[in-house]
Amino acid sequence: MDKDAADLLVYTGPGTPMGTLLRRYWVPALLASELAEPDGPPVRVQLLGERLLAFRDTLGRLGVIDEFCSHRGVSLYFGRNEECGIRCAYHGLKFDVDGRCVEVPSARDQPQVAERMSLKAYPAIERAGMVWIYMGPAQERPAPPDLEWCTLPPEQVFVSKRLQECNWLQAMEGGIDTSHVSYTHRYEVDIDPMHRGTKANDYIKADGNVVFEIGSHDAGLTLFGRRNGEPDSYYWRITQWLFPWFTLIPPFGHHALGGHVWVPIDDHRCWAWSINWHADHALSAEELAQMRGGAGIHVAYEPGSFRPLANRDNDFLIDRRAQRERRSFSGVAGISSQDASLQESMGEIQDRSREKLLPTDRGIVMARRLLLDALQAQQRGEPPPALDPAAQHVRAAAVLLARDTDPQGWARERLADARSQPVFSV
Repeated sequence: MDKDAADLLVYTGPGTPMGTLLRRYWVPALLASELAEPDGPPVRVQLLGERLLAFRDTLGRLGVIDEFCSHRGVSLYFGRNEECGIRCAYHGLKFDVDGRCVEVPSARDQPQVAERMSLKAYPAIERAGMVWIYMGPAQERPAPPDLEWCTLPPEQVFVSKRLQECNWLQAMEGGIDTSHVSYTHRYEVDIDPMHRGTKANDYIKADGNVVFEIGSHDAGLTLFGRRNGEPDSYYWRITQWLFPWFTLIPPFGHHALGGHVWVPIDDHRCWAWSINWHADHALSAEELAQMRGGAGIHVAYEPGSFRPLANRDNDFLIDRRAQRERRSFSGVAGISSQDASLQESMGEIQDRSREKLLPTDRGIVMARRLLLDALQAQQRGEPPPALDPAAQHVRAAAVLLARDTDPQGWARERLADARSQPVFSV
């Protein structure tokens, strides 16, 4: 991939083509639990290169505003969250959830002064235990996200986030690469409580020569990875990539469904959101304990942070003995840590001009192409794809199909409006 095209995809700050595109969608900003109570401590938020401040006011309303006071540039993180607004600790200016300056103590008799001191603010909503913000043009605000896990009762969904110290694109590309499962996670799937005990593990390990088919739909791509299954069938892992940053993971047996959202913090770091859910029943206490402990696609954290305990500063706690004894393919423990260790090893921004792609990379190539096409359409004044939330009503699958079955035809019938269908999982 040439450098100019890659640069269009990786840089997301204000005014960049990709930054402008991503701002047309609802952006996951933070966990709702980080703003647990009215008038609680504000939280710093950085997204798409912008430094913001989130708070919940006295009435429970969400505010996401510029972090810095319009007077002298002091961080409002040090302000007081009181009486429906954030009051700057420097000179007492007060701002509400809409960014309006509602009080300038030194000019109380001059309301026009407060009017010109207002801050940038973004609309915020709660969905699936997450706070989402819209950073694009007000008149173009889309409907809220409507992925399956966004609409289920809270007891059926678990959400976590972790800091990933690389560009958002290479993290997301890892999320749509199903061929690496046969290698990177080869031994982990047998011991991880969110993956073990399924027939899928046998097929994944027995056949690393994945054959790909790629289908497109209104919201993105469906990626079909074919492995040998039983003598009369193929095992298909069917991944969904949805504009602009959602991935849905093929499930493992009876275990919870899973997905990710890959959201830029800046050009060198991103949030990797990880979601598990059951479509028709609550997560069990055992499952929740496993997820909170870092099992499956979740991680254990450094104390008081969302940075993984296994990180680049400690070489992701690599265990060479476990690698040598074939207890871990890479020597890194944990599904997400295994992915992050390799994606971060490329550098904070991968030099894609040096890569030599293989047939198994077709899905990644097509996702890049669709993103570039969306940027070109944006230049022509056309709306971005997949703003209609109905386009998000798809589901990933893992299924055995007779060898003469057309997997794309099968998926169109059963995964295009997946909420009316059972979960297909091996």
